[in-house]
Amino acid sequence: MSQASSQPFLQVKHLSTIFPDGNSGLHALDNISFSVEAEQFVSVLGPSGSGKSTFLRCINQLEKTDEGAIWIDGELAGFRRDGDALYELSDKEIARQRISIGMVFQRFNLFGHMTSLENIIEGPLTVQKRPRAEVTEEALTLLKRVGLSAKRDAYPAQLSGGQQQRVAIARALAMRPKLMLFDEPTSALDPELVGEVLAAMRDLARSGMTMIVVTHELGFAREVASRVVFMDEGAIVESGSPHEVLVRPQHPRTKDFIAAVLK
Repeated sequence: MSQASSQPFLQVKHLSTIFPDGNSGLHALDNISFSVEAEQFVSVLGPSGSGKSTFLRCINQLEKTDEGAIWIDGELAGFRRDGDALYELSDKEIARQRISIGMVFQRFNLFGHMTSLENIIEGPLTVQKRPRAEVTEEALTLLKRVGLSAKRDAYPAQLSGGQQQRVAIARALAMRPKLMLFDEPTSALDPELVGEVLAAMRDLARSGMTMIVVTHELGFAREVASRVVFMDEGAIVESGSPHEVLVRPQHPRTKDFIAAVLK
């Protein structure tokens, strides 16, 4: 069920996910093997439909996998091992594993009837059953961290898109995750609001949070990422340092993608 402590924080081995497509099926993910060390920031790039979002959803067990395995902090995700046999975990057990992973989506998904503060404390109160005073104090600290102390009592409709996304980041952090996943967190924002969200993420990366970020913000990836992964057609085509992948890419598909984004 677990791996030695010398193993990476996140390890994915031979992961495949097949979506129904006529008589055969479409490999949304095709035999992916991938690892992330603790405190590493990995940026995932690729065209639409390349499997990036599906990959994140599989890590967070929001999407079923057909083959392969995922270990997070030494624990096998979604299954328990009994001798040579594997058994799927119950929904309750999967929910327990998912608590250690924070995820920020393209859309902010805030509760419209709750203030910024209420959105942030909801999960720790209802899921983790933590004391309200402790949770509220942490939430106020997180709001300050993302530059929104003055918006604690504002409702989502009173916030800009960038402010809503920063509340969503604070909400995910309130669960004290070991791993943060970002699925194109700036893609739904107006261009002038992108910078404030990237600044919050940059601060989070510098604090040592383990992060996987799907993004088209190449400058941000080059500046902040420890490693860059390029995906196409459900597979990892190229992986390396930001300089290797973004400045001196080797694969023709990577070169074409970067050239198109930078036009």
